[in-house]
Amino acid sequence: MKKYILILFLIIAVSNCKSSKRQKVVTKKQKVEQRDTPKLFKTKDSKEKNTSTSSKVITYSKQFLGTRYKWGGTTKRGMDCSGLIFESFKAQQIYLPRISRDMAKKGKKIKLKETLKGDLLFFKTGNSKRNAINHVGLVVEIKNNAIYFIHATSSKGVIISSLNNNYWKSAFSEVRRVL
Repeated sequence: MKKYILILFLIIAVSNCKSSKRQKVVTKKQKVEQRDTPKLFKTKDSKEKNTSTSSKVITYSKQFLGTRYKWGGTTKRGMDCSGLIFESFKAQQIYLPRISRDMAKKGKKIKLKETLKGDLLFFKTGNSKRNAINHVGLVVEIKNNAIYFIHATSSKGVIISSLNNNYWKSAFSEVRRVL
């Protein structure tokens, strides 16, 4: 009898072991992206994968340094802040909304002290008519208690700034993790 129970237990255990399947997600523009099914526990591998992806997003975004500002732009001929982020993530098959205030609804809101490279910083600048998020930047470096982010400004184009700058510190709204 013990033999049958042991065999039955092994059959049930083996039949419940499945590898994580990949799902296809179709965005509004019918672009297909593949992503892993959500995991309850983060593993070392998933953390390394996120770090690797964030490095690729950051590297891609830096190719636009010095690009002039163009409202609605998404190319080296001209780019706005959300266009920079949209294109940088899209290059890694991660599709975010095109507008900064819509991007701020994605991912997980985290505390500023938990910020890592690849996180998104959101701002409410003086240009905001409705006290709404209207600017976004991508964290590219954290050193000496300073957070540096790449973004597109109307005056200087695509640059890297420090969150310690008084203007950006006062306009800061929230940080979100999408990777």
